[in-house]
Amino acid sequence: MELADFDREAVLATFLAESEEGLDSMEQALVQMESSPSDPELLHKIFRVAHTLKGNATSLELKELAGFAHVVEDLLDVFREQQAEPTADLISLLLQAVDELRAMVSSAATKPLEPAALTAEQQNLIKKIAREVEKRAKKGATGSGTPGDSSAAAKVDTLPGAGPRTLRADVAKLDHMLNLTGEIVIAQGRLRQMIEKLGTEQGRAILEMHREAERLYMDLQGEVMSIRMVQIGPLFRQFVRSVRDLAKSHGKLARLEVVGEDVQVDTTVLELLKDPLLHLVRNAVDHGLEKPAVRQSRGKNASGLIRLSASHSGGNIVVKLQDDGAGFDRARILEKAKRVGLLSGEDEIRDRDIYDLAFHAGFSTAESVTDLSGRGVGLDVVRRNIDALRGTVEIASTAGKGTTITIRLPLTLAIIEGFSVRVGNETFIVPLEHVTECTDLPAEQSNAEASGILSLRGTALPYVRLRRAFGLAGVTPKKENIVVVKINEFHAGIAVDELLGGMQTVVKPLGRAFRGVQGIAGSTVLGDGRVGLIIDVPSLLRGVMQSSLQAPA
Repeated sequence: MELADFDREAVLATFLAESEEGLDSMEQALVQMESSPSDPELLHKIFRVAHTLKGNATSLELKELAGFAHVVEDLLDVFREQQAEPTADLISLLLQAVDELRAMVSSAATKPLEPAALTAEQQNLIKKIAREVEKRAKKGATGSGTPGDSSAAAKVDTLPGAGPRTLRADVAKLDHMLNLTGEIVIAQGRLRQMIEKLGTEQGRAILEMHREAERLYMDLQGEVMSIRMVQIGPLFRQFVRSVRDLAKSHGKLARLEVVGEDVQVDTTVLELLKDPLLHLVRNAVDHGLEKPAVRQSRGKNASGLIRLSASHSGGNIVVKLQDDGAGFDRARILEKAKRVGLLSGEDEIRDRDIYDLAFHAGFSTAESVTDLSGRGVGLDVVRRNIDALRGTVEIASTAGKGTTITIRLPLTLAIIEGFSVRVGNETFIVPLEHVTECTDLPAEQSNAEASGILSLRGTALPYVRLRRAFGLAGVTPKKENIVVVKINEFHAGIAVDELLGGMQTVVKPLGRAFRGVQGIAGSTVLGDGRVGLIIDVPSLLRGVMQSSLQAPA
């Protein structure tokens, strides 16, 4: 069959997706092989990826890529035939080969009509691998037996069984499907309000039928959302290589332990979580873990442990990054914060408030600039990305024992359970995951001030008035309500005119002109067709939290 007989672009897209998955799997197996070199299944798994990649590249006439994969396959084949265990140096060599294969696959997908020549680095790498093949093949030539038979048997991939049938789908199409189901929910809400206004016997019968239709639509929406859910394990396992390479380049020993690989999360959340997690992993290796000699002098294992775990908690996913390193230097953070004006006075500050200062842009306690840290860029990026995901991040640390960073995120960014409130003529939605209770604002505190502090069962509760925060017109009513919200362990209140109750909200993105507005996470279409704004609680209350931190204890 000629290449012109099929849609080359579509085939290349499939080739790119399959190759990326295969190379990720190959990389993870190679890193795992360092600690389990005698596991034959890992070698077979790596060989199958190289063999499949070579075959696919050959069929697409990607000669340079196929040749490179063939050389890698030759080296793996020698190990399989001789039943030998690769050394750490050879695993590093194969990891370099994975990096180059990944670059060549990406180049083939972006420039399919331009035959790519091997770079000087790739040519040198091929020569190194070829020398290893030749050297080890000579050693194996003196052996006996018929290893070729077992090798040939191992080359045969098992045929797919009667497992679940799968189909690749474009995420953009899933986004569109979820958007359509959201639009249906909005239209149903408006239709229900119109039917309820009829008030006749026939109207009640129509309303009952409408409720049945709503239940079916909710089932459909649930199915669409479940299709978008993917396991978090593949993302976590990508950092195994990062931890290995970063620690090795800085004279440290470290390993990454993954817990909760089967926890599922929306694919969009997963994509946006990768960057902040990479920053946190790099920070743990550089700031957290000590050098092997220092760790041993403190009675620790020479190799540091970083644990990345995921679990479900209600409608959220909780991701924790723990290390057994030196922990945050409380005194140094406190001294730097006072020097740059983030703190004032000599009052006692809670640990979590001090560690929270590390998220400020430009804040760094590093004494020198390295390739990993020292420029004050990193944790502020983490907070910004987590805020974009409508999540929260919290640090807990014990000097000499390690640090735990906890990230809480919604399972999906498309639909949330919200609590609607009214201020003037405007309706706002507070994500229900932050709401703990509602109460009245005492009459003596009903004034025009933007914020204040009230006593809630004997505890001081800072609050912010939504009318003043967003500059809304109108007169403050005599009776106001407080929505008590929680961000990690910090409680605060939001003063509003009226409480409207809970509702399921379909999140709509804001226009480009409004994306930078502090305190707003998105918008939604209400049951009456008007637009309601969704409150970004952490962003709205950040000023209140900072004021609380700087105020006298």
